[in-house]
Amino acid sequence: MGLLNKIAQYKEHKSGVKHCTFNPDGPGVVRIHLIPPKFKLLKNSSYIVILNGYYLLPLGYSWAIMLSCFMKETNEYSGREIGEKDYESIVAKTVKSTLKVYPLASGEEIREDLSYMLDIIFAIARGETVDADIEKMSIRSYADNMYAPHRMDLMVSAMTDGEGRWKCNQKCLFCYAAGEHLSGTEELSTKDWMRAIDKLKIAGVPMLTFTGGEPTQRADICELISYSKWFITRLNTNGVLLSEQLCRSLAEASLDSLQITLYSYDEEIHNSLVGVPCFEKTVAGIKNAVAAGLDVSINTPLCKKNADYVKTLSFISSLGVRFVTVSGLICTGMAEKRHEEYDLGGDELYEILKSAKQYCTENHMEIDFTSPGLLRDEWLEGLNMNSPMCGACLSNMAIAPNGTVIPCQSWLTSDGALGNILEDSFKDIWESERCRKLRNMSEEEAKCCPFRKRGENE
Repeated sequence: MGLLNKIAQYKEHKSGVKHCTFNPDGPGVVRIHLIPPKFKLLKNSSYIVILNGYYLLPLGYSWAIMLSCFMKETNEYSGREIGEKDYESIVAKTVKSTLKVYPLASGEEIREDLSYMLDIIFAIARGETVDADIEKMSIRSYADNMYAPHRMDLMVSAMTDGEGRWKCNQKCLFCYAAGEHLSGTEELSTKDWMRAIDKLKIAGVPMLTFTGGEPTQRADICELISYSKWFITRLNTNGVLLSEQLCRSLAEASLDSLQITLYSYDEEIHNSLVGVPCFEKTVAGIKNAVAAGLDVSINTPLCKKNADYVKTLSFISSLGVRFVTVSGLICTGMAEKRHEEYDLGGDELYEILKSAKQYCTENHMEIDFTSPGLLRDEWLEGLNMNSPMCGACLSNMAIAPNGTVIPCQSWLTSDGALGNILEDSFKDIWESERCRKLRNMSEEEAKCCPFRKRGENE
């Protein structure tokens, strides 16, 4: 094969994010996004595979070529059931395509590697333990190979209306967006959000989170989610408006996961923290979502008022939810002035999390802690939990209600604007000096949220 043909074969497998979904309508769905590194002539950096929007797996170049060929052949059967003969045809064509890049390899060797690789990928995607030597990689060390974040948070609803009146159906005591410069802007239309989603697909962003404000206040939320089927999609909501019909519509729109915020098992505590008496509606929303077959997780921001978290976990478990996330307070918006009064100390937070982890282990639940800088790495390692890091302008970015691109969902201050998704090139935004500066934070710097640093210094 001539050099130019060889380069063409290499570039074919580095041309954009590839997506494939297996068993979309049944239990055990597996969604794969294969993300190539930036194209660099004759340099074979690792690819990133995102499984079901949750597991990130580095993949060497030869396996990435095989997976790319396999996904291409599988997608020819889009919307159809794949039988044994069809699958054998897919494998045969995958081997043939892979041999074009690796002509010195044997077809049998490629078949064996493909089977082994797919076994690992499907097991990881379904949360099973695998016996394989999987490379560990820091996403920050991979930053130079990235051309877009892995997730974009779309703030499709604003906190206030066009005349400054409060719009959200809750008034959370620690709302990170309340009063911030970009949280009350005019919202994009359905058509403009679709234009933004199109640009994000072209840019190679594989995951979208629909958030707000309160995104379920938009009449077009299911339409926007349905339009985004190429992506892994998540909806963050307070659950108040999750009627049976809305939950069915979200399932029909192929929503991948739903995160609902619940502050406490105790109605009085929950209502005092969200500012309105809506505990019963939120709980009903959780029940409706579970009944509709949606993949539900519950998020609980912890403070001194809801520190009895294990009882909340027990209540969550009784609702049929098995995955939870927990965090401290984000020092923006309403929490900027109140966090010192309500914040839990590191020792207090650790003791709560230790009890929570034990409860989850004993009751077949999964728990993640999501606030960087609040707990020591060794504490989290002792609990067999990951240490969260700031992912602004790296693993995640956000778009404010008016289309302004910001470093992360919490960065709604006047200094947050990086550009506008409808007006500017995403490449220019991604490669901007401010974006690169945040992306180039050291591992140590990224262990703490910039807003917590800011809050502590004021």
